Amino acid sequence: MGPGNQSTVSEFLLLGLPVPPEQQGMLFALFLGMYLTTVLGNLLIILLVSLDSRLHTPMYFFLSHLAVSDVSFASITVPMMLTNMQSQCRSITYSGCISQVYFYIFFACLDSFLLTVMAYDRYVAICHPLHYTSIMRDKVCILLVVGCWLFSFARALMHTLLMNRLSFRAGTIIPHFFCDLAVMLKSSCSDTSLNELLILTEGGLVLFLLVSGILGSYIHITVIILKVPSLQKFSKVLSTCGSHLSVVLLYYGTIAGVYYFPASGKFEDKNIISSVMYMVVTPMLNPFIYSLRNNDMKRALQKIFSRRNYT
Repeated sequence: MGPGNQSTVSEFLLLGLPVPPEQQGMLFALFLGMYLTTVLGNLLIILLVSLDSRLHTPMYFFLSHLAVSDVSFASITVPMMLTNMQSQCRSITYSGCISQVYFYIFFACLDSFLLTVMAYDRYVAICHPLHYTSIMRDKVCILLVVGCWLFSFARALMHTLLMNRLSFRAGTIIPHFFCDLAVMLKSSCSDTSLNELLILTEGGLVLFLLVSGILGSYIHITVIILKVPSLQKFSKVLSTCGSHLSVVLLYYGTIAGVYYFPASGKFEDKNIISSVMYMVVTPMLNPFIYSLRNNDMKRALQKIFSRRNYT
């Protein structure tokens, strides 16, 4: 079969999750519950940050944007995955697939940028507490967040436009439950060397800078702790940085599971499971990590419930 131009390809076929048909109903209920928990949990964080004046600080300003990103990230793929599981109709239009690739890259990048900015915020809070308010001014925080959104937009647009120039055969089957960029490149019948080079160079450079920023922040924090070690100081740092560090480990741990295992043969199913962890489980756990480990969030939540009981 000869290759067809992308304009002639109207739809793709998603294989979905590698589970037996008799388990589809149970998994549908499980993923629906996880998705609703993700939406409600992250919307609760946004609500608490908006209503409680004590949470009008740079850390919670960044956290509210991370919550928006997590809700959007999960909403890119999970509703369609649930629809396909229920209806057994696994086709997706070409335009829908391209849109999914774009928004997947966009919100994945936004999460990474925001986590790095939050690491810098924790570094300033621990290492320069007396100058924290002067360094993390409102204008600086707004500029950092706007930069995160703009850089994510640019990266997603660049990779999507390059992918849009590729050709696909009619009836192309995508061995995944969503249109992942790496899987789409493997499914194309065009030369993808330019796309792969961009991912390797630009993607590798950005990932290196982001991870270096997070590691650098926590190395400086560790040095400050070790200079005058004390249980009180350690407890303060743990309460300040514990939630963010847990989210970072969970986020990059699942990324490693998706992209650093072989993607062929018997490892394909493992990659799909890792993607489920990355796109479904991680956005769901983030609100729990920040609410259960953070006293400010607990007090804000108790304040809302006490107002409700009073009224």
